[in-house]
Amino acid sequence: MSVNDTLAPSANSFFLPVVSVVGVGLIGGSFAKALKNGGHAGCVLGVGRDHASLERALQLGLIDRIATLEEAGKASDFILISTPASVLGRICEIIGPLLKPGAIVTDACSTKVQVIEDARQSLKERTNQFIPGHPIAGSDESGPAAADPLLYWNRNVILTPLPENSGDDIKRVRQCWQACGAIVREISAIEHDRIFATVSHFPHYLSALYMSMVCRSDSSGLALALAGTGFRDFTRIAGGSPEMWRDIFISNKEAMLNEIDVFLPMLEKTRQMIEDSDVDGLHAWLEQASLARKKWGENK
Repeated sequence: MSVNDTLAPSANSFFLPVVSVVGVGLIGGSFAKALKNGGHAGCVLGVGRDHASLERALQLGLIDRIATLEEAGKASDFILISTPASVLGRICEIIGPLLKPGAIVTDACSTKVQVIEDARQSLKERTNQFIPGHPIAGSDESGPAAADPLLYWNRNVILTPLPENSGDDIKRVRQCWQACGAIVREISAIEHDRIFATVSHFPHYLSALYMSMVCRSDSSGLALALAGTGFRDFTRIAGGSPEMWRDIFISNKEAMLNEIDVFLPMLEKTRQMIEDSDVDGLHAWLEQASLARKKWGENK
């Protein structure tokens, strides 16, 4: 895998007069707060469909003013779109014609190929001002109250630049995330979607599938009452936003279907091991998985 890694520098001196965050929840709010705390943003505008949430972000000091998409498009030097992937195209359609020539737009969506296609269709000749991104950070909590300026510290942020992007614009997006304490990496959009289908999207699919299966059983009440930490850890991610994960599965459909197709024969194979009481086969399979998980944990 060809990856360009850059650790957050100790000194990252830049200043953006007007920053807009579309979707001031955990991801967008944490980004805004980190830039404000570091003195990298003059005025932060908050944009969203939930006025109560925006008012809360204002009270918490995550943003300086509530704005419309049109106001943000006209005034901003830098815009982060932190919304479900399904609405990014509509957002870009509105702000595109209003963007200042030097303004930069980036996103925090978990898929990239479809997002880039939507952005191209909406921004048209302004596509060069869009630098796709994906911060690999999160929490069980959501909304502006969950925003944490240290959320991205030593966390990966993936950029998937477009051929049209200028080196200076890519550098500025990189600087913004580095100012949040992140490790910035660049890979292709196709590789991004394939990798995150494996390590993020499909695991969520399995967790949600398992949780729905348990809840539909006749003994679900007793089962949930007796469930321990293993169940809690495995099903934690099933508690994520249905809207966001619905969009991820559809947006990354090809890679998701490939993961399912690879998984089904493995499921059947291990099922056969259990049916055959294949002690050696089961032990070898479980040992391989256990060693791989421990090795990964040691490197985190």
